[in-house]
Order: sequence, then C-alpha cells, then structure tokens
Amino acid sequence: MNEQLSTFRLGGLTFNIGSMVAATVAAAIVLVLVIWLSRNLQVRPSSKRQAVLEALINFSNTTTKGSMSDSDAASFKLYGFVLFVLIFVSNQLGLMLQVDINGVTYVKSPTADPIFTMTLALFTIALSHYAGVKKLGFGNYFKNTYLEPFVFWFPLALFEEFSNFLTLGLRLFGVIYAGEILLKLVGGLAFSHGIVTIIGLAPIELIWQAFSIFLGAIQAYVFVTLTSVYINGKISAE
Repeated sequence: MNEQLSTFRLGGLTFNIGSMVAATVAAAIVLVLVIWLSRNLQVRPSSKRQAVLEALINFSNTTTKGSMSDSDAASFKLYGFVLFVLIFVSNQLGLMLQVDINGVTYVKSPTADPIFTMTLALFTIALSHYAGVKKLGFGNYFKNTYLEPFVFWFPLALFEEFSNFLTLGLRLFGVIYAGEILLKLVGGLAFSHGIVTIIGLAPIELIWQAFSIFLGAIQAYVFVTLTSVYINGKISAE
C-alpha cells in the first residue's frame, strides 16, 4: 500500500512522489532564498544579505572560470550559480528536515534519489553538446569531439560520453544517499535503548551531521567544476 502511495508510473517509468515533493521544496527554498538575499541591492553593499549573495556569486563564477576562458565562462555563470545553490540546498535538506507520512518520506535530500541527480547530469551533458554545436558548428564540433585524434576514436568517444553522464550523476547520488543512511542508522541506535544510548551516540550523530554538511558543500562544488570542464571540452577546438 505504501509503495502504491509513494510512486506512480508514466509510460515505462516509475516516479517517486516523495522525491518529487523534496525536489519541489528544494527549488522553492532556493527561489525564496535568492529573492530574500537580493532585496534592496546597492552598489556598495551595506547589508549582510547582499554580502552573502555576492560571496556565493563570486564563488560560483570563480569555479566556472577555473575550467574555461573568461569570455566563454560569461555565458555559463548563471547556470553555474543556480546549479551550485540548488545542489547545496538539496544536499542539506535531508540533514535539516525529514518528513515521513505513513512510511513515505516526502521531505528529504532530493540528491539522495538517482533520478534527480541523473536529471541534473543530463542537463549538463545536453548543454555541453548544445554549446559545442553553437560555437563550432555541427561539422567542426562532431569532428573535434568524436573523430580526434583519429577516426577510430569514435566508439571510445561514445563510451566516454556515456561514462561521463553516469559518473556525474551517480557520484553525487552515492555520497548523499550514503550520508543519509548512516545518519538514520546512528539516529535509530541513539533512540533504541533510552537515555543511555542517546547520551552516548549524540556526539557521533552531531559529528557525522557536521561532516555531511561539509560533504554536501564539496559535492556541489565538484558538480559545478565538472560541469564547466565538460562544457569547456565541447567548445574548445583542439
């Protein structure tokens, strides 16, 4: 019964309702956060909110520019910023809040679901191909991507494209999913035998939660970095 309530099928695909709700919550948090931080912007920042927003923008811009030229990076700065903030918030959501109703988790880290992370990876890979074709033209792009340094490179290039797609999405999913599982295990043990286990395991829970926050930030950074690397690889003629 819980499985029927938590999933629905569309064509041959099965979608998790809890993950969709979590992704919507994360997107709403990002929207509200950015709107709040960007209120009453001034040329010379006088508020901590604007300082935080500018720090986030500068960090994501620096990350994007680290793998491509300034002229190319200018077209992808906004994508890098939105991607970094969305992934960071998504990674932390399950650490801060989890809502279970009738055994179904409706609020958790969306990045603990492979469908969400693979969708982000698909966006990145598709954008890199589009950017390559737009800048180089289809013929030059195809030759640069799949036929260099020699024609027989084509099957290996296809395999590389598929492996890049898988590793980009599954790396993020694996880290966040494992972190949530360990937090649940430690939390379950903490409340298994009353006050004794709560006191004994509370420090471990806090330490792992702090480490998970750090991992969530690192994974957001890694995802944006790899995104800029993949895009640069498609728009740079060798």
